[in-house]
Amino acid sequence: MSVLPSYAVGDAHFAASDSLRSVPLLPRNAVLAFLHGYRATVSPMYGDVCKYYPSCSAYAVGAVQQHGVVKGTVMAAARLARCHPWALGGEDDVPPHRDFPHALTSRGFVVPSPTGKD
Repeated sequence: MSVLPSYAVGDAHFAASDSLRSVPLLPRNAVLAFLHGYRATVSPMYGDVCKYYPSCSAYAVGAVQQHGVVKGTVMAAARLARCHPWALGGEDDVPPHRDFPHALTSRGFVVPSPTGKD
């Protein structure tokens, strides 16, 4: 399994006080959990065959993190369509969301950003 790019992991932690603010992030994190499961089980069977960096599954993780379930899935599908035997390959990072209002955990899950209140 290829590692996630540095932009796809962070150092945030889930705080119990953010439970209510994290409810809208549940669909995004459910898809991320599925992608992490795929990357841990199915992806190693294929080996390192992707022509692009990051791999298509790592790209999907970054796209869903940054852009949400719907747009991230569309971006991942477009990436899969570009990945074929005649593709030149190369570096193809997920375009960052202009106003990404969340934080990332060390496992790549999305949590609410700290409010700055202590």
